Amino acid sequence: MKNSQLAAILKRLSAMIEANDSEVQVRRFEREGQERCIVTFDSNNEMFEMTESGSQESYQFDDIDLVALEIFELLQD
Repeated sequence: MKNSQLAAILKRLSAMIEANDSEVQVRRFEREGQERCIVTFDSNNEMFEMTESGSQESYQFDDIDLVALEIFELLQD
């Protein structure tokens, strides 16, 4: 059985929250060596921001599950 890709995304996002520092945390998500998006987490306002690499559109999320689902969908394309 293959490991859950969604669980791996959630684990990386959770690590951003648990960093407990005032710096903005940044993670890049790739598929087959191609960057799909960049996600930042600002602990001051507890918001995620996801920027799609292709379109450069940015989206803000206050819910870890919602940003994880968006990343998952980007990685499936």
